[in-house]
Amino acid sequence: MKIAILGAGSVGGALGRLWAARGHTICFGVPNPDSDKIRAVVESLGDRAKAGTNAMAAEIADVVVLAVRWGAAEKALRAAGDLNGKILIDATNPLAPDLSGLVVGNTWSAGEQGGAWTGAKVVKAFNTIGSGLFVVTDFAGMRADGFYCGDDIAAKTFVSNLIAEIGMDPVDVGPLRNARLLEPMALL
Repeated sequence: MKIAILGAGSVGGALGRLWAARGHTICFGVPNPDSDKIRAVVESLGDRAKAGTNAMAAEIADVVVLAVRWGAAEKALRAAGDLNGKILIDATNPLAPDLSGLVVGNTWSAGEQGGAWTGAKVVKAFNTIGSGLFVVTDFAGMRADGFYCGDDIAAKTFVSNLIAEIGMDPVDVGPLRNARLLEPMALL
């Protein structure tokens, strides 16, 4: 599968490493694909990864993952081009810059906002535990839960399989509006 990851930081980099290790092709969409930092991330994944612009990454992908800080989310999605009808995994949390709370919440979510910006089939996932725990998903014999929500059943099934591939137990928590409940979990 071809996976575009918008962002190559802690979340995007961790997911890229895990999925590349399972045989998927990763293309990081970033503002500067030739930077030393991005080259190092790509090289660490071997021949299964490359970097390009957000539009280039999204165009060739089966699924697009939004893994940037909230303040950069709209710009990253707009730079990705036409995502209408594509599966978009939203791994963001709309945290205030000082981490004191959410800048979007209760009556709207980052996941819903991403859908409004793009027309994509949004599935909220990979936002409730720190990216450092993506590689340690077994806790004393219990697998970490990978909560996800969305409105498109086929997209949710697709994302559920990606969650299971990295060793988490996929837990469907309902429609995309339930991202309003998942996003505050990041504050814990």
